[in-house]
Amino acid sequence: MKVLIVGAGGREHALAWKISQSKKVDKIYCAPGNAGMAQIAQCVDIKVGDIIALAEFAQKKQIDLTVIGPEESLVRGIVDEFESRGLRIFGPNKACAQFENSKAFTKKFLEKYYIPTAKYAEFIAVEDALENIGIFGYPTVIKADGLAAGKGVVIAQNEQEAKKTIDEIMMQKKFGASGDKVVLEEFLTGTEASMLCFVDGETIVPMESARDYKNIYDGNKGPNTGGMGSYSPNELFDDTLKRLVDIQVLRPIIDGMKKENLDYKGILFIGLMVKDGMPKVLEFNVRFGDPETQSVLMRLETDLTDIMNACIDKKLNEIDIYWNNRAAVCVVMASGGYPGDYEKGKVITGFDDIKNTIIFHAGTKLNDEHIVTNGGRVLGVCAIADTVSAAREIAYEDVGKISFEQVYYRRDIAK
Repeated sequence: MKVLIVGAGGREHALAWKISQSKKVDKIYCAPGNAGMAQIAQCVDIKVGDIIALAEFAQKKQIDLTVIGPEESLVRGIVDEFESRGLRIFGPNKACAQFENSKAFTKKFLEKYYIPTAKYAEFIAVEDALENIGIFGYPTVIKADGLAAGKGVVIAQNEQEAKKTIDEIMMQKKFGASGDKVVLEEFLTGTEASMLCFVDGETIVPMESARDYKNIYDGNKGPNTGGMGSYSPNELFDDTLKRLVDIQVLRPIIDGMKKENLDYKGILFIGLMVKDGMPKVLEFNVRFGDPETQSVLMRLETDLTDIMNACIDKKLNEIDIYWNNRAAVCVVMASGGYPGDYEKGKVITGFDDIKNTIIFHAGTKLNDEHIVTNGGRVLGVCAIADTVSAAREIAYEDVGKISFEQVYYRRDIAK
């Protein structure tokens, strides 16, 4: 089997790593890939948004399975293009990708099918948004409606911060057209949890639980990022919570999708807030989460390509998915200044000293003989052990062996 993985981040490196373990896979291509992925796959210089070029490459190379990492490709309709050419591709089509492309779309769906979530209101006019800025009290959550690379959510502590955020999103267009509409939400308290699910249009099957850390600073402070670390399993997910999530969230989601004629096949990422044992949905993403994927896939025992093909063929209910009982921790090493401005091209050293972890490259590239930084999130240092605390200790030990100029990482992942 020949597999094409679209993307260039830590999530895609983890996918390539797991897929490379399949005895059925002979060749892996990554477009565009990164320095880490180049060690196990052939990287191809095609951008994730160039859907036609990707489809033509898949046809030319007779790719048996294409796996999509980033939301950009899905929102642009890569699945529709591939399917129109008779190519097998794992991911939701453009209609289903609205769950990530529009936060308002997701909130309406959640409300319509009585899936627990925060109260919300949506606004297109700046004046209306400003007039209603405090309707849910403070702190309040303000979201750019469209894609914003995981950074379009702001928790405003007071009216001044809220007005400044509205100005940045809607007037200054900090996130471009994604800020043409904003969603105001009630601020939920509790503990966040991440749930990745396989979906085949008829069945939804959750993976092992995880938790990620969005804020840049220790103690969950500072601006949102794409994710600064993760661990699996999430200690919140006892049998009681799993049952509640199944009844209140998963079943209504798949029933609602069928009623809306949304033939959803691929990954559904569900962000949850859990308080007093009760779950509420924070967000949907239509692809593997990053860096939750890195932790979760370290625990997967079943051939990932078998699961993906079962989803494409609507046979997910026919496959048994096995997980190991160990714990995994991923610590993200980022460029100084991220999620704001940062410099690229910093030489990374210390790889030769790594013995006990898997290093997933997120923002790297080869420059002559050296691997250098090429993004905000640079590496994900991942460890697996019998307990979360043991995996955490191993991960941080190897984090200390890797260095590059202006490196930054949180010190409280899985603490």
